[in-house]
Amino acid sequence: MDDALEVVDVLADSGLEGAITWLLRLVGLVAVLAGLGLWLLTDMGLLLVPAALMLLGLVLLVAPSVLLDLAELA
Repeated sequence: MDDALEVVDVLADSGLEGAITWLLRLVGLVAVLAGLGLWLLTDMGLLLVPAALMLLGLVLLVAPSVLLDLAELA
């Protein structure tokens, strides 16, 4: 966790935190939509892959904001 906060701190110092945050959010949104598409539009018997994609997408949507807030507090 300390390494992640260190990376976020370096990004915040360089001024790229906005671009990286939106890039991660975009990847998270694509992952959520891909998981929903696999779950709703295909005949997959195993629902583990769509559920994992949706969970990963939600984490990517929330994690950048949380990491930046933690880096500001530290």
